[in-house]
Amino acid sequence: MSNIMPIRAVIWDMGGVAVRTEDQAPRQRLAERFHMSPAELGHLVFDSKESVQATVGEVPEEAVWQNVAERLGLAAGGLVDFMREFWAGDVCDAELYNFIKGLRPGYKTGLLSNAWSNARTVLDQRFHLLDAFDVVIISAEVHLAKPDRRIYQLALDRLGVSAVEAIFVDDVQENVDAAISLGIQGVRFQNSLQARQAVTQLLAERQ
Repeated sequence: MSNIMPIRAVIWDMGGVAVRTEDQAPRQRLAERFHMSPAELGHLVFDSKESVQATVGEVPEEAVWQNVAERLGLAAGGLVDFMREFWAGDVCDAELYNFIKGLRPGYKTGLLSNAWSNARTVLDQRFHLLDAFDVVIISAEVHLAKPDRRIYQLALDRLGVSAVEAIFVDDVQENVDAAISLGIQGVRFQNSLQARQAVTQLLAERQ
C-alpha cells in the first residue's frame, strides 16, 4: 500500500498567474510619454525602495505612487491618470479562476501574493477573485514576502495542511524553489493551460 500523502490544497500566486498584464500597450504609451523604456517604467514602480517596503507592509501603497509622482513630476490628477493607465492592461484569467473554483470542495485553495496594502480591495472590487480561495495571504498584511519560507508555512498553517499535501503555483522560479525546499509540490507557471494541466496531473498522481 502506498504511503504517499494525497494532495489536500493548491496554493496560487496572483500577479503573473491569476491576474496578468495581457495588454502591454498602455504601459508602452506611458513609457514613451516619459521618455523611458517599458523596463525602466516597471523598475520605477516595482523596484523602488518604497515598493520593497510596501511589499512587506512597512509603508502603505500610497508611498509607492508618491515616489513615482515625485520622480516624474506628476500633480495629483496626473498621478491618478498614470495609475489608471499603468494597470489598464491587467486582466483576470477567467478560465483559471473557474478551474480554481472547481477544485473545491475536494481541495482547499489558497492565494499567496507578494502585493501592497490595497491588493485585497483590488482583487475583490475589480477582479472579483477572492471567492475562489479558502485562504488569502497578502505579503503586506502579514509582513512577510516570498521567497521567505515563513510565508509558505503561514499559508500551510491557515489551510490546515502539511507541506507534502500542497501544490504551489507561481511564475517566479525562485518562489517555486522556496516552496519545493519545504516539501511542497511546485509548478512554475508558464501559461494558463500548462499550469492547469500540471496541477491536474499532480492531483491525479497523488490521489
